[in-house]
Amino acid sequence: MSDNAKPFGLVVIGDEIISGKRQDKHFAAVAALLAARGLRLSWVQYLGDDRARLAALFRRSMAAGEVVFSCGGIGNTPDDHTRQAVADALGVDLVLSPEAEAELRVRFGDELTEARKLLGTFPRGSAIIPNPFNRVPGFMVREHYFVPGFPQMAHPMLEWVLETFYRDRFNPQPKVEKAFLLTGEQAHESGLLDLMQRIVAAYPELRLFSLPSLVGKERRHLELGVEGEPGQVEAAMQAIREEIERRGIRWTWRD
Repeated sequence: MSDNAKPFGLVVIGDEIISGKRQDKHFAAVAALLAARGLRLSWVQYLGDDRARLAALFRRSMAAGEVVFSCGGIGNTPDDHTRQAVADALGVDLVLSPEAEAELRVRFGDELTEARKLLGTFPRGSAIIPNPFNRVPGFMVREHYFVPGFPQMAHPMLEWVLETFYRDRFNPQPKVEKAFLLTGEQAHESGLLDLMQRIVAAYPELRLFSLPSLVGKERRHLELGVEGEPGQVEAAMQAIREEIERRGIRWTWRD
């Protein structure tokens, strides 16, 4: 797999997210950071603070050669397991990073206790991710990037990762998305499968999507569109428009 073909994944970690005590604020923000650079997430996974499950996930994603952003669980309290899970996935021990210790000394000065040094204890072989909010770093290893669960820390840190390591993947011509809102008795997915299949076959580099909308039990409309390179999007939408008009299906542009 070439570097430019590696998918981006996001892992959001925390029992508080899984239980519903807190709402995730990372997915939308990370998707927006990528979209602003012409990139997109391939997958997102939510996990609680379960060391074995986390280790299994990171073992798989590292073996697959994916780029993974991970938010949460890198603190020094007993309920944080991400650092240990990554070490388990790599088969290495945890060590105090000299770079992290230097950052922590700036942050805490003479109050840098052994307990606080745990904040810079990372899987052997890791490098640090600088934290502009409070100097307590995250860590990175094998294109996996581990940051705190606090959005005000995590998002600037991940933006630094993108700008530092993935500028060559930024798309100077970002993808565009266009869609029709289809209404009427014929505006249902099963009746348009043949059209969708033709568009997918003719424009394999585009992402086709169809999203039904219901109000109660009543069908409101079907959103049908494509995403990708602007020229191909225009051609595909023209092909869709010609066919739905031929079938007498009412349509409007989605805003």
